Amino acid sequence: LRALTRELQPQIIVNNRLDLLDKPWGWDFITPEQMKVKDPIRINGVEVAWETCQTFSGSWGYYRDEMSWKNPAQLVELLAHSVSCGGNLIMNVGPTSRGDLDDRACAALDVYAKWMRRNARAIYGCTRAPDGFEAPYGTLLTYNPKTNRLYIHLADYPLKKLDLDFTDRIDYAQFLHDGSELRIVPPKKGHPSYGGMMLSGGIEVPVMKPNVEIPVIECFLK
Repeated sequence: LRALTRELQPQIIVNNRLDLLDKPWGWDFITPEQMKVKDPIRINGVEVAWETCQTFSGSWGYYRDEMSWKNPAQLVELLAHSVSCGGNLIMNVGPTSRGDLDDRACAALDVYAKWMRRNARAIYGCTRAPDGFEAPYGTLLTYNPKTNRLYIHLADYPLKKLDLDFTDRIDYAQFLHDGSELRIVPPKKGHPSYGGMMLSGGIEVPVMKPNVEIPVIECFLK
């Protein structure tokens, strides 16, 4: 059936659910379900396209009494994390018997709508960061290869400065949600009273966290 499908529709995109990984026509992408992928998925050592299937709560369909709904930070972090590992995210929504989405589902969708309105550039067209870019503690990195821009998702908002090991590769940095410039601080030698040790470079951020679920720093790379 899959071979016939390919013959009739050569450009069709199909997943791996028929378990035909040994056939070149058997699949296009991998679909890990209800799991948080830690690293890019590889088949025989080669990175492949993948899309994780998730739910807003613990149920695939509408379940009135189900209460384990993901909070806004979890929702946005799951999206950014999926892209940071080179994948895609699909979220399942179950309607009621009336054909509507209940308030909890609408609120969850609104989280994505509000965040993506200002931060979509950090998701669409993006994938994992190139080799050599290590995500600082509490952050996730996504990268757009066409624009050569790196996006730092601040899941754990830093105090005054985000320490980075690659400031020399950044030409300009700004908050993505409002386009405000952020100062890049190069590494420097510390005061003699601290032993003269080298202090890491980074990007200065306001003390007060912006009113964004997970703020994103857009870095224009050299």
